Amino acid sequence: MDGILVVNKPQGWTSHDVVGRIRRLTRQKRVGHAGTLDPMATGVLLVCLGRATRVAEYLMDSDKTYRAVVRLGVETDTFDADGRVVATHVVDVDESGLRVALAHFVGAIDQVPPMYSALKRDGKPLYQLARQGIQVERKPRHITIYDIALRTWQPPDVTIDVRCSSGTYIRSLAHDIGAMLGCGAHLIALTRLASGAFTLEEAVTLEDLTAPEDLSGHLHPLDAALQDLPILTLDADQARRIVLGQAIPVLEVEAPADSPLRRAHDASGALLAIMVFDAAAQVWRPKKVLADGTQA
Repeated sequence: MDGILVVNKPQGWTSHDVVGRIRRLTRQKRVGHAGTLDPMATGVLLVCLGRATRVAEYLMDSDKTYRAVVRLGVETDTFDADGRVVATHVVDVDESGLRVALAHFVGAIDQVPPMYSALKRDGKPLYQLARQGIQVERKPRHITIYDIALRTWQPPDVTIDVRCSSGTYIRSLAHDIGAMLGCGAHLIALTRLASGAFTLEEAVTLEDLTAPEDLSGHLHPLDAALQDLPILTLDADQARRIVLGQAIPVLEVEAPADSPLRRAHDASGALLAIMVFDAAAQVWRPKKVLADGTQA
């Protein structure tokens, strides 16, 4: 069974829990997810089955959209509601000041990841160090927040929709918004509305999946993870060579200026591989062969 499953992750489940559930349901080992959601969060979790695990990195790199509820006036050590309260403050914020603060975070920014995260230092996850009371310096990460839309302002809680690049920590954003407002804040609810082109509206719940046949009609093809890559259509001989891991001469008059990557299809439209352009040799090389083994 190969494909991408859009799951509406329930609150309280880890992303690993969801993968385990799908793995047991399908009785296959090659199952993984593309983009972790914290246990507190709900919404779009992309689960890759079979050959789709080989395109998970492209799904993880896609932009994300979240709906977040941020509570002002209370700080926690994890920056969310699962953490321990470390400070409380009076909230003296009006909607105008809130909008100004939100606008400050739109654009390309540097964000410091939270200590309670799966990022590693010397092979150890940061959250393990945090639980031992150890704080370490974290390098800021370059992220982009394309838009923050204020949905509701019911003091001390504010609901926002955030469209952002991969790697953005919404918990850190909540914390930083509180710091800018001078009253502190933490995240109390989070729903991922979209991951790349996949949306919550098309997600399936775990309750709807009780047998392997329940996945029928819900699996998206591997091509769905590669929509940003232009297509190279190959003839039978070229397709055979690519499936065998061999390079082929350039199929375009000029070298690709936009991206060195393409997805290769055979004449029937079946996905064969992800290709990378070798400018020095003027050939296309298979970066990842994705054919199911029957195509040659």
